[in-house]
Amino acid sequence: MTNCDSLPGLLQNSTIICQSPLFSSTLFDTTYSRLYTIIMATQDGSAVVTMETEPQPKAAELLGDDVEKTDENSSSIDTGNSTQDCPLSNGDDADDKQETVDLKIIWNKNKYDLKIPVDSTGAKLKERIHALTGLPPTMQKVMYKGLLPEDKTLREIKITSGAKIMVVGSTINDVLAVNTPKEVVQQEVKAEENKKEPLCRQKQHRKVLDKGKPEDIMPAIKGTKERLPTVPLSGMFNKSGGKVRLTFKLEQDQLWIGTKERTEKVPMGSIKNVLSEPIEGHEDYHMMAFQLGPTEASQYWVYWVPAQFVDAIKDTVLGKWQYF
Repeated sequence: MTNCDSLPGLLQNSTIICQSPLFSSTLFDTTYSRLYTIIMATQDGSAVVTMETEPQPKAAELLGDDVEKTDENSSSIDTGNSTQDCPLSNGDDADDKQETVDLKIIWNKNKYDLKIPVDSTGAKLKERIHALTGLPPTMQKVMYKGLLPEDKTLREIKITSGAKIMVVGSTINDVLAVNTPKEVVQQEVKAEENKKEPLCRQKQHRKVLDKGKPEDIMPAIKGTKERLPTVPLSGMFNKSGGKVRLTFKLEQDQLWIGTKERTEKVPMGSIKNVLSEPIEGHEDYHMMAFQLGPTEASQYWVYWVPAQFVDAIKDTVLGKWQYF
């Protein structure tokens, strides 16, 4: 039962509740309709209006439910906002955005373009060069203003885009190809010599040979091979026409070349090759050259070497076998 005197307050309270954002529209419609009915009844003269009402959920409970839902929505909204405010990052994006440099790799007269992160180390650069050229990292010498250190980054070395990186190195197949036995080298030298004019006819040798055979030369035996004698080979001429003797110090692995002025002690391992050729008209004697350096100017010539010792001299100096 509702007293008519309380209607203005009730309407005022309903207005306040209706203005609340937590008040549902359905509850508002129902409440307003019933208040309107009460007002109309009082205007007909009834002092007290009795109105049957259906049991309704308590406003507090409804408001509580709405508050919980509102809190959940607010939480979702806040979470969404926080997600938008905090940018996400992952490792892949970081890799894609790394600063890179464009390099020109030069190896074996070939040029390769390479793009690589500037924070890569020298070791990583070698791996990328391996992928480009097939040259293993252990066989590489990478040059950029000197030998490139493996433990420093390209940024630390101050390598910039457009830099030229020189690579020196040989593949395993190249190394095996150059490692030819001494016998093969000697055969190639002999073949080349056969194409040329005989050495004994060349002017530089003719002036020594024209002096004739030395009187105190050791006897020679054509067509035989003997071991080295236990005494020095003496009585021969050198390129200047002076007397020379050869002493093979096997225990020291040295060849002593003695003249009147001095004796040179040459390590046999430093002698690159030994050339020889029979002297025309005196085939039981040879002229012989010891290759002491990389060019012909470093050849030390000896004339009138007995033929029976030629093979033993070559084998001893070049290391095929040694005589003890």
